[in-house]
Amino acid sequence: MTTFAVAHGSGDGGWAWRPVARALAALGHRCVAPDLPTDRDDATWGDVADVLVRAVDGDPDVVAVGHSSGGLVAPLVAGRVGARLQVHVAGMVPTPGESAAGWFDAVGWREAVAVAARADGGRTGHPDPAVTFWHDVPPALAAAAAARERRTDGPLGAEPWPRAALPDVPARYVVTTLDRFLPPALQRRVAADRLGLTAPDAVAAGHCVHLARPHALAALLAGLLDDPPGRPGGGG
Repeated sequence: MTTFAVAHGSGDGGWAWRPVARALAALGHRCVAPDLPTDRDDATWGDVADVLVRAVDGDPDVVAVGHSSGGLVAPLVAGRVGARLQVHVAGMVPTPGESAAGWFDAVGWREAVAVAARADGGRTGHPDPAVTFWHDVPPALAAAAAARERRTDGPLGAEPWPRAALPDVPARYVVTTLDRFLPPALQRRVAADRLGLTAPDAVAAGHCVHLARPHALAALLAGLLDDPPGRPGGGG
């Protein structure tokens, strides 16, 4: 049994990963996805990682998963617990000293969104989160996500990412191919430029893949355990 330690995105919460947790349990694995203090004014990236490290509770067989801005947390956890793998799901893979807020300019997010929006009639980057984030999520879950949305404008977003480098832990990237927040072409570029992965994995889902296609995501995550991955900065 492997423990999948999930760092959720900044506006999300651990509750949203329960469908994936149930699907992983059916496959014989454990998933921990606690609420992270990303909305707390006094929290540091170290504080956020602490919560997930405690949830792992000393398990020796861990995969650190980071969704969206959780991509800044997963490498911190992976390095601290000696994870067998770090997985970025539509993830914001960091570089040393870069802030979460600065990540968007660094990777050319606005330009990528503009290109995708011209191709899909303005759906990508749409101001209505129902269009951008939850377009393929079952309505009841989308309503729950809207009701539980957490603050995303706290000072943590300006704090530089604290490690000197990504940990020497094998990495994979999962592209969400229907994503209207982080365009798939941008995700693929981030995977290549920051992880050296030129053939990332993919799920046909929007940004909230954990709500839209939890069984497909769980099957993909479990399947990575038997598929030799690349290392950060190496070949994919």
